[in-house]
Amino acid sequence: MTMSVKEMLAAANAMVPRISAQEAKALLGDPRVVFLDVREPEEVAATGKVPGALTIPRGLLEFRADPESPLHDAAFDRAKTVIAYCASGGRSALAGKTLKDMGYADVRNLGGFKDWLDAGGAVERG
Repeated sequence: MTMSVKEMLAAANAMVPRISAQEAKALLGDPRVVFLDVREPEEVAATGKVPGALTIPRGLLEFRADPESPLHDAAFDRAKTVIAYCASGGRSALAGKTLKDMGYADVRNLGGFKDWLDAGGAVERG
């Protein structure tokens, strides 16, 4: 079955709940929560990121999230809440669905990094 990007995003948004920037700010620093930035390295370098966020481009997510992969990132833990974000919310929705498909139970989509900035969220640079 062929799916359009619009259909893929609708399926991802139906599966991964959206979290407001205010709700996300309240979870920053909680050891049971991992923030995940799925933007490209150039985007992160230009704007910074949520403090402590994992920075894993969308194209590498499966390899970093799978404990069986030689590229697995130990910061990924299926017992933690994962809050994904990107530039506008599309890549983070798709990333969230992928993580759910991989067995991550509590995944949320913050949307775009701009939402975080507009809510006065802290920024880590460099």
